[in-house]
Amino acid sequence: MPRTTPRLTAAQLALRLRRAGGDVFTSRRLILALKTAVAAAIAWFFAPIVPFADADYSYYAPLGVLVSMYPTVADSARAGIQSLIGLACGIAIGFGGLAIVAAGAPGIVALGVVVLVGVALGGIRALGVGRDWVALAGLFVLLLSKNDPDGFSTSYLATMAFGVLIGVVANFVLVPPLYLQSARDRLSELRAAVTAALDRAADSAAKGAPDAESLKEDGEALAEMAIAVAADVDEASRSERANLRARGVGGVHDENAQRWWGLERATYLTRDLLDVLAQHERLDARHGDPARLEDALRRVAELMATPPVDDEMTARTDAAWRAVDAYAASLPAPDAAEDPHDQPGLWVAATLGRITDISRRVSDALA
Repeated sequence: MPRTTPRLTAAQLALRLRRAGGDVFTSRRLILALKTAVAAAIAWFFAPIVPFADADYSYYAPLGVLVSMYPTVADSARAGIQSLIGLACGIAIGFGGLAIVAAGAPGIVALGVVVLVGVALGGIRALGVGRDWVALAGLFVLLLSKNDPDGFSTSYLATMAFGVLIGVVANFVLVPPLYLQSARDRLSELRAAVTAALDRAADSAAKGAPDAESLKEDGEALAEMAIAVAADVDEASRSERANLRARGVGGVHDENAQRWWGLERATYLTRDLLDVLAQHERLDARHGDPARLEDALRRVAELMATPPVDDEMTARTDAAWRAVDAYAASLPAPDAAEDPHDQPGLWVAATLGRITDISRRVSDALA
């Protein structure tokens, strides 16, 4: 049967390049870096006038900005609060270490106790990113407070809190990030990758000899991409919270959520389908008519390549159903099989039908 969709590998290649190079030169990362730099400079400039804080410890204000500046406003606020709670716990532990020293114990004993307790309390998951600051803050109080632990601790916490506040405000005011369009693009990349995997499976069916290695590689690539896209969709959802730019974008959010619902399931089913085909070196009677299997895979791949709101969606859904039904009709009767538990063709037909039905449901929901 003629190929109806291109052999797409760009989405998988893009994922590998993205992971290798990271997001260093993406606009979202550069904007975050610029906002962090501006916020850190502002925090440093105004830190000397922070109440209850010694101006000598102004350098903790930019540090507060750094610990609170995350890609979304909601994440920034949460990370800032968690960091301050972790700092407060660490300061309390540091005072405990100073008390041990005041009681006459060697400094090395106090240091060991502070680290021991700090690392242990760092296991509290509810502290989030603040877990990393418990032991560190305890050490700072023990080793850097000199003869004024109260002044140092107050300045440390107040100046860090000021930096956190500046960071959160900066993230809220200066181009608050909104990643809905980015998530939409990533969903399209995943759809293209599923399409390509189904199309290559059709190539194997046309030859009558599945390329197990290629099918397994496609399955693994889909698994990796699905994990990455899930993270992007979740981040896009979080970016809406407390975001001035999120007003009036509910439609995009709902569209992304619906598309992800369908693609998550279609990706899982496609991976299982590839795994079933990869288990056999050659297609036999259990797989039905290879030509009809190829056609069914092509039609479902063509359906997956179609955006949910495309005008051709209905026609391609019908074509996919006809091809799947024709393939199912070529399969041996279940009661005629030598082993009723070894009928890969039935499973493949059911999976292709399930993918088709999911695509239809997503299209209907977005219509």
